[in-house]
Amino acid sequence: MVFLLPLCIAGCSNPPSKDKQTVITGRITVLVDQTILPIVEDVKDVFESTYTSSEITLRSGPENNLVNALLKDSAKFAILSRTLTNDEIKQIESRKFYPRARRFATDGIALITNKSNPDSLINADEVIKLMQGKASVVKQLVFDNQNSSTVRQFKTFANVEKLPENGVYALRSNADVVKYVYEYPGSIGVIGVNWIVQPDTLMESYLKNIKVLSVKNVSGKPGSDGYYKPSQTNLALGLYAFSRHLYFIDCGYKTGLGMGFASFMSGERGQKIILKSGLLPDSIPPREINIKN
Repeated sequence: MVFLLPLCIAGCSNPPSKDKQTVITGRITVLVDQTILPIVEDVKDVFESTYTSSEITLRSGPENNLVNALLKDSAKFAILSRTLTNDEIKQIESRKFYPRARRFATDGIALITNKSNPDSLINADEVIKLMQGKASVVKQLVFDNQNSSTVRQFKTFANVEKLPENGVYALRSNADVVKYVYEYPGSIGVIGVNWIVQPDTLMESYLKNIKVLSVKNVSGKPGSDGYYKPSQTNLALGLYAFSRHLYFIDCGYKTGLGMGFASFMSGERGQKIILKSGLLPDSIPPREINIKN
């Protein structure tokens, strides 16, 4: 379903009030997976500058915390790297709200290491071995938070329910991961690629000494014929081993600012912003080509 968002005519004397809830006006809070916060901030800034009677507050955190907030009805909107489970949907539906999930991008989970590390290539098999508590050439794997989406997804990749006691560590934030890899050259950090493309000032100083590893997928899967980085091309072709889809979860009413923001994010302007961020938009925006005679 496509929603057309009307533009306010410049210079109108009575702009809509933020107290009125429509697809382009009002106030909402959106929970955001902390591993993808930079791109959501970019889309929010453009949306609010376009629709000046809208006010979107972003609250970031680990995935488990955000899902719990949805289930406790302390929030209606979230941007996650997974859809809700059937049990979670039933719990929300018991309050007469009917969650909707809209996919808007594909993200790559990057593996980073210090530039002084001689290795630039890594096999997904070795990462999985470490996650399973087995002997591996990978000695240290560092995550942003024990409740984060990246931890959940790597446990899924490795088919384990908990992290091993040795070799895998969870810190507090993406910035902590970058700093740790900067200070300990033998370690490998796990981080959303968006934080590398759009780092904050503090992370930028550390990233100068950080490199992204190329990954070879497990045998029999796409990307097992070579080593691939989490580029947009490799994400589009399904060659990068550690990729994931991103979703806007709407547990609110049928119409309102949440729906408007979700439509903007998955529409042409939002998809162009995502394209510039290093993530793969769900629909590739059209490009105009000038042909000279």
